[in-house]
Amino acid sequence: MTIVGILSDNHSDWPPHIAESLAGVDAIIHAGDIGPYNLVLDMEAIAPTTAVLGNTDGDMPINESAVVMLDGKKFFVQHIVDPHRLQASLRERLKRIEPDVVVFGHTHEPYCETIGGILFLNPGSVTRPRGGHRSSLIRMTLKNGKMTPKFIEF
Repeated sequence: MTIVGILSDNHSDWPPHIAESLAGVDAIIHAGDIGPYNLVLDMEAIAPTTAVLGNTDGDMPINESAVVMLDGKKFFVQHIVDPHRLQASLRERLKRIEPDVVVFGHTHEPYCETIGGILFLNPGSVTRPRGGHRSSLIRMTLKNGKMTPKFIEF
């Protein structure tokens, strides 16, 4: 069994509830708008971390997108994704990569929907929610080929 902490859009904020909610995870995925690079290092101190640039992250030594394999599942991570209106270049890239999960952020609103066999996940904003939602992240359990995302709200 593998537990993955998935978060996005903390915009330099790092209240204690974030690290507390990530305790015990085997891996972390951050979908961008992180803040200073030292927060990536803080996440790395908790578990191996895959992080991508958000539109407010500026010049950090991380990429705009990433692919990571966790417990036999392939995750594609990019800050801005519109699951119902994929840009042609992204649609082609996803065809090539064949991910099981696409993790994104930017909207600050939680999202979980399977489209065309791909699970699209937005953990919402862990510190600055929008649309009447609460601050949230995801703890996803991977076990025996099954993916179970659970939204954790604050």
